[in-house]
Amino acid sequence: MQYRTFGKLDWKPSALGFGCMRLPTTDGDAANIDQEKTTEMIRTAVDAGVNYFDTAYPYHKEKSEAALGIALQDGYRERVCIATKSPVWKVHESSDFDRLLDIQLERLQTGTIDFYLLHALNAESWEKVQRLDLLRRAEAALADGRIRHLGFSFHDNLNTFKQIIDGYDGWEFCQIQYNYMDITFQAGTEGLRYAAGKGLGVIIMEPLLGGKLALDLPATRPLWDTAEQKRTPVDWALQWIWSQPEVSLVLSGMSTLEQVQQNIESASVSRPGLLSDGNLVMIDKARDMVNDLGPIPCTRCEYCLPCPNGVNIPRNFDVYNKAAMFDNLEGSRHEYVRWIPDEEKAAACIECDECLPKCPQQIPISTWLPVVADVLGENKPYVKSL
Repeated sequence: MQYRTFGKLDWKPSALGFGCMRLPTTDGDAANIDQEKTTEMIRTAVDAGVNYFDTAYPYHKEKSEAALGIALQDGYRERVCIATKSPVWKVHESSDFDRLLDIQLERLQTGTIDFYLLHALNAESWEKVQRLDLLRRAEAALADGRIRHLGFSFHDNLNTFKQIIDGYDGWEFCQIQYNYMDITFQAGTEGLRYAAGKGLGVIIMEPLLGGKLALDLPATRPLWDTAEQKRTPVDWALQWIWSQPEVSLVLSGMSTLEQVQQNIESASVSRPGLLSDGNLVMIDKARDMVNDLGPIPCTRCEYCLPCPNGVNIPRNFDVYNKAAMFDNLEGSRHEYVRWIPDEEKAAACIECDECLPKCPQQIPISTWLPVVADVLGENKPYVKSL
């Protein structure tokens, strides 16, 4: 296993972190975790040198933390660091922070959580954190040893990311969505470098874009075949991230023992700067090829924002395009319904056309948004062109 730096901390994380959001189940129901397989996977990872295990209050219908706690018995807990997250959306008054933390400690069967994150911060939840003085609560938990290090995970735009980092001096690390398709999405490459430049450890989630970059896409297969060094699509995606020195560790949500073993093998040869300039150019081409599969030519420049009615136009177009890019309509429907707030959904468009003259790509935005709403929100047939 390779080990990396973690911001200003005197601690070396394994290049690969184990994400406990996609554990094996007995019957397909997320709540019914297959504990025997989970324990085998987690202990195999520990024995191979993985030392960072990430979970969260809601994962697997609130069963993931307990499953991790069971798997780390028999001396395994002492060999690793545990990360979990405060479900800020469940905090309605300041005391809820401590109540939920105590539940998590009990589930994990531990007296302290090594890395504690405020979960999925965005502009709205960051305001809540400040209003309820939750950072003071977190500082008290640090002082009494219930948690050892404080950070946050993030889902919003780059400006909000910088505001959160600059809004509190006590952050030690952060967790962002990042992969070779998402270099300008949410925090993106600029956010990665900004956080690292501030001395924070930076943890990467969704390195395979929810598994989409693990697919053997016909569009990119000939491109990978041109490389002198042969790798799987998964390995190219992971090595692209590990090649960046600002990255502290990469989380992978693994569901099988085979995936654990394959990712350990990839991590064992990873290092900053591993990929050549030619490799990086090839991955740039792969990104362009996948983007070209999307029917809406949106570059996410955000010139169309703010929408007077609050619609997040680039986000809606991105989710719609992914259905074509990765031949995964149901995945895009889930993302639209689950992750885009109702007030930001395409369905909130009132077709005022204020955005039309602002778009450098001359996209008929107010014509596309109703299509996005119909297809992703009401299970209608996918439309690839107008």
